[in-house]
Amino acid sequence: MTQGRIPLIEALQRHIDQKPLSFHVPGHKGGQVWMDGHAGDFQKLLAYDQTEISGLDDFHSPEGCIQEAQRLLIDLYQTRKSYFLVNGSTVGNLAMILSICEEGDLIFVQRNCHKSVLNACKLAKVTPVFLEPEYDASFKVASGVSLDTVEQAYKEYDSVKAIVLTYPNYYGMATAIEQVIKVAQKNGSFVLVDEAHGPHFVLGEPFPNSSLQWGADLVVHSAHKMLPAMTMGSFLHVNSSRVPLEKLEFYLQALQSSSPSYPIMASLDVARAFLKGFSHEDVAFTLEVKAILAERLQGKGLEILLPDDPLKLLLRKQGYTGYELQNHLESAGIYSELSDASQVLCTFPLLKAGSSDYIELAKWKIDGLILHEKQSVSEVVDYRSPVKKTSMLMISYKEQEKLPRMWIPLAEAVGEIAAETVIPYPPGIPLLITGERIAVEQIAALTQLLEQQVHIQGGQQLNERQIAVYRTSQV
Repeated sequence: MTQGRIPLIEALQRHIDQKPLSFHVPGHKGGQVWMDGHAGDFQKLLAYDQTEISGLDDFHSPEGCIQEAQRLLIDLYQTRKSYFLVNGSTVGNLAMILSICEEGDLIFVQRNCHKSVLNACKLAKVTPVFLEPEYDASFKVASGVSLDTVEQAYKEYDSVKAIVLTYPNYYGMATAIEQVIKVAQKNGSFVLVDEAHGPHFVLGEPFPNSSLQWGADLVVHSAHKMLPAMTMGSFLHVNSSRVPLEKLEFYLQALQSSSPSYPIMASLDVARAFLKGFSHEDVAFTLEVKAILAERLQGKGLEILLPDDPLKLLLRKQGYTGYELQNHLESAGIYSELSDASQVLCTFPLLKAGSSDYIELAKWKIDGLILHEKQSVSEVVDYRSPVKKTSMLMISYKEQEKLPRMWIPLAEAVGEIAAETVIPYPPGIPLLITGERIAVEQIAALTQLLEQQVHIQGGQQLNERQIAVYRTSQV
């Protein structure tokens, strides 16, 4: 197949070149209806914001340029079938769990998953068993689940329909999952992988292997996170004949917009072509630029940590919390991916050899960064779940719908059953899950996050230091 082609861009450009008269949606008519003098070049983008008219195919039943673009995607990743997603990896996680699982199915879920995985479990009304990830003391974050944990879980539970893994984690840590996948499939489970941060792993060394190479059944990629695709642009890959395509495609249609974004789809086609054309020389250039910028950051007194994914980099500064360091970076016009109590996470781009705009901008911004020396901050309280490697909800999703809840002070919540999910965002990984018993470690971590004014999703009355729990008299 001709991977150098970009079918969606070609079809859109042919349409625009005709100078068509629009008697169809959207209402801006290809940018012809607009407020003159406003929003600068944004109006030019609107010419590509088309709808499903002749020559531009049908997103939910593709036969033309969209189908061709998705075939090229299949060829690149060597899958049974691959799909463009215009509602982000969130919709991919929802669709893969809903298409595989039935109400009441027992499934294993990596505890440090994205909130969309939990939402999918709730919608599917499955019975999740949460697998505790290992804690990496050097990076001060949870990584992936160990082989020992998975093997023990399969000894404890029978008839496990699926295992849902997150690989790599948000920080670019890619724990070995080849054996985990083999154990899961040996026990008859589907393997579903939220590989949002690994669409570039197909490039091979020095990047980690993709879970597709290890035989995962369904894999989700956030093209917009690591490739040059627009926000909300993602891929969903079917990697085995066991996956029910008809059911999967039903959920993709049901959960995604019937008015899909052509700019997002076109950017996914571009991202695929960009990745296919990315050479060893380009990889070497990307790593060279990263090394140059890392050295410059070290010159500002920053400590550099390097996870498994070469496109990720962690910054620390003695005397600064991660949140304080992020604020100082932003004051210099440097915007990072996220911060936590200890550090700041930076995500680097894939750069074509010889491109200079990004590196010149980066040098200029780093040179303007001023960080004063400070005394060490108090020791960070790292959140670690209770020692038990597997845990279940104390109240099923179905039962949760019937129970009243009440708000109590955080200090009194240990041992109660949570009636709301609390998610520091980013990275969108739940600290507390509705239906689970609240542990002292969770309250300690949550109290610290509130003191540091970290943005939290969920927890309607956390500002008053209260949390929702189910009435214990009815549990």
